[in-house]
Parts: sequence; C-alpha cells; structure tokens
Amino acid sequence: MTEKDTYKTIENPSEEILFKDKNSKFFGYAFPVLNEDEVKDHLIDLKKKHHSARHWCYAYQIGTDTISFRANDDGEPNNTAGMPIYGQIQSFEVTNILIVVVRYFGGIKLGVGGLINAYKTTAQLVLENTSIVEKTINIDYLITFDYKNMNKVMRIIKEKNLEVINQKLELNCQITISVRKKDSNLIFETFNNVFEVSIKII
Repeated sequence: MTEKDTYKTIENPSEEILFKDKNSKFFGYAFPVLNEDEVKDHLIDLKKKHHSARHWCYAYQIGTDTISFRANDDGEPNNTAGMPIYGQIQSFEVTNILIVVVRYFGGIKLGVGGLINAYKTTAQLVLENTSIVEKTINIDYLITFDYKNMNKVMRIIKEKNLEVINQKLELNCQITISVRKKDSNLIFETFNNVFEVSIKII
C-alpha cells in the first residue's frame, strides 16, 4: 500500500451561508487555518461582526500527518453543535480548516435533534459552497553546498523537476526545496550521495 501523500483543504474563506429553522438563524463560515492562533483571530472577528448573536459554535482540524482538532458547543447543549460541525469536516475529508456557525436565537427552542440538524446542515452547506482543493503533503529540505558545486545541484533540481522555495547563492549556497512526501526519500538519497553537498529536513 502506498502511503497517502495528498490531503484536501480550502485555500480561501467561504461565502457566508445562512440557514434558518423556526426563527433561529445560523450563519456558517469556513476558513483555511494552520494553527490555533488563526482560529482565535477568526473567532474574534466573527464575534465583532455578530456581536448580538447568542452562540459562536465551531470545529477545526489542523494537520496532515498528526491531526489536531477541536469541537466547541459554546453554550449549546453538549455535542449538539461542535461535533455535528466536526462530523462534516470528517465527511468531506478536509483538514487545515475552521468552520464556525453563529446562531441568533429566534425564540423557539429547537430541541437536541433540531440543533444537531441545524449545525450539521449549516456546516454541510458551507462546505458544498466552498472550493475544496487537493494538495500534496510535502517535505522541505535545506541543501547546503559551495558555489563551485552549483551546477551539480542545479542539474538534479532540473532533472527531478523540484520546487525551489528559497535560495541564497553566494560562496556558501543554500537552496530550500519542497518535495512530495512519496518522493522524499529518493530525493534525500540523491543529494546525500553527491560529494560536498549536504541535505537536511527543515
């Protein structure tokens, strides 16, 4: 079995989605996120935008190899908001994503089943209306070498069609490359076997 080296995510924030049930309004949003600080920033912004709302429930998942996730009911009954939202993240198999559903209470209680359905449906609508992209899981390497070995290194980069993220070409040269995970061992060995060239993961 080949190791999976792709993942699905979103590159841009979603459009605002509105779902209504018995006078309650549920506004749904999705954001690409890479860490918890970004999650907090989006929540702060939405709380300013919807300052008179009752609940700001959310779920996020971050990571490709090691996954971290959180589901938050924000005052709704246990597991009626955060987990239904997170369920949709799992169902669409996306990561590095935050979905927030902001609720304005309409005066009529929805009950546990109604809440679960409303949060799940809002999250589903958000994901259906957001462009999901597939990306490769990459490993970044730093290649270090003397200027005189430049041609050797550049020839491998060209032959293997490698993505250069950064380069510093002076007497001591450094090039950062990004390599798809399934090819990473081969590329590491290729550079590791070149005289006077060193390579390490960053």
